[in-house]
Amino acid sequence: MLEVKSMAEFMASGESPDVLFWVGCAGSFDQRAQKITKAFVQILNKVGVSFAILGKEEMCTGDPARRAGNEFLFQMMAYNNIQVLNGYNVKKIITTCPHCFNVIKNEYPALGGNYEVIHHTVFLQQLINDGKLVLKDGGAFKGTKITYHDSCYLGRGNGVYEAPREVLQALDVELVEMKSCRSKGLCCGAGGAQMFKEEEAGTTRVNFKRTDEAIETGANIIASNCPFCTTMLVDGVKNREKEEAIKVMDIAEMVALSLKDQ
Repeated sequence: MLEVKSMAEFMASGESPDVLFWVGCAGSFDQRAQKITKAFVQILNKVGVSFAILGKEEMCTGDPARRAGNEFLFQMMAYNNIQVLNGYNVKKIITTCPHCFNVIKNEYPALGGNYEVIHHTVFLQQLINDGKLVLKDGGAFKGTKITYHDSCYLGRGNGVYEAPREVLQALDVELVEMKSCRSKGLCCGAGGAQMFKEEEAGTTRVNFKRTDEAIETGANIIASNCPFCTTMLVDGVKNREKEEAIKVMDIAEMVALSLKDQ
């Protein structure tokens, strides 16, 4: 049983957590992404980070609405979230979704929401560097050939390339880069609200093309940092009938499996 307290519970006992974990819609409702949420909570509990979630008070950030062109709906959702966050005097937010990360960090300030927002891969890197997160020697992924997918919103959108790779290196894996990586990374096909609409006519799906690049590296695991990307890459692997040979995992899931017993 995972121990997770809400901001309301903290406030009721006259306390406040160090960070708010913004779970996001995918992390809350998508069965695959829920595993990422659980893995990250397991890590937070293991290292003793004082954190809370909003629970039922958390609404969608409005990112898909804005990307799809519904500015009115975006502002309604954003203002509602900002009101809740400011009501709890939230200062620091961690999220496992680059879409939530980007919109809260870069677009909420214009509406009165100013917070320190950290993506979970950066937070994991900080914990490892500070010696708070101790990984097993010769852990679950030692020597495993892994390729890492740069999500658009974390990579090109916010310039975060090294932190996720440093976390993977700490797992003692063999990191092999795809043809399109870092600032030349290739979209998985889900961003910009594409996740929620039918694709336009073409010869192939973007996620199939991206998955093919990953398969070409010979990696056994495709490491991801985004629930949307994870979904698209899992679909791509299934399309190529490679589910037995290649797994798609969020970096938090890999770290959770590599935690040293203390």
